[in-house]
Amino acid sequence: MKQAPTNAVPDKKRRSFFTQAAAGIALLTLAPGVRLVDLALGKKDETAVTGTVRWGMLIDTTKCAEGCVACVEACDTEHGLTGFNRPKTDAQWIRKLELEDEQTGKAHSLPMLCQHCANPPCVDVCPTGASFVRKDGIVLVDKHICIGCRYCMMACPYKARSFIHEELSEQKPHAPRGKGTVESCTFCVHRVDRDHTPACVEACSEAGHQAMIFGDLNDNNSTLTKVLGELASKQVREDLGLNTGVRYHGI
Repeated sequence: MKQAPTNAVPDKKRRSFFTQAAAGIALLTLAPGVRLVDLALGKKDETAVTGTVRWGMLIDTTKCAEGCVACVEACDTEHGLTGFNRPKTDAQWIRKLELEDEQTGKAHSLPMLCQHCANPPCVDVCPTGASFVRKDGIVLVDKHICIGCRYCMMACPYKARSFIHEELSEQKPHAPRGKGTVESCTFCVHRVDRDHTPACVEACSEAGHQAMIFGDLNDNNSTLTKVLGELASKQVREDLGLNTGVRYHGI
């Protein structure tokens, strides 16, 4: 009589591990009355997210002022990224880079954030489906099913994600966060779903630079697409074929 493999039961358990884990963790609530699945569905009591819109951004590095961190500070304030028991958290959804061409000496000051790729590697490597793309192109992390494996951090060529490993405080209902999870720029999805621009774009405008333009890449009449039609723009690491939602002029 043929004996059944001794590892049959353990294999079955391993195969069902992520399914069970995701089902249990999905019941958690990380901020009062807020679940990230709500952000995936779109505007509450209005229209759901559809693929007719693809949100994107143009960053004009010729207008981005060296040393200006208005966009970074606005992001930190909007999403409560100062909630650790020290002045500044390790989490950084947007950061300023000061670059210089080694051959020409030309300097660039530019913000780096999640590029909201159409083909995001972070989503490809996520074992639980916590990293996902909304129909309108915004890339998000569902903290309820993120297990903190950090595969997405290793896969992201833009180093746009942060791992939260400390206790959180001063959380904001519109920006749920969680210890032991990964997070990154959300394009201020809670603002976008209420027909407002992201906090970084608003702050840049208020600082008098107008270096950041946000809009619908699928709308030929939007300010964003009109400016993209007039200015030469590039994707960072265009060779990867990720079709990023963030484009840069002047690099």
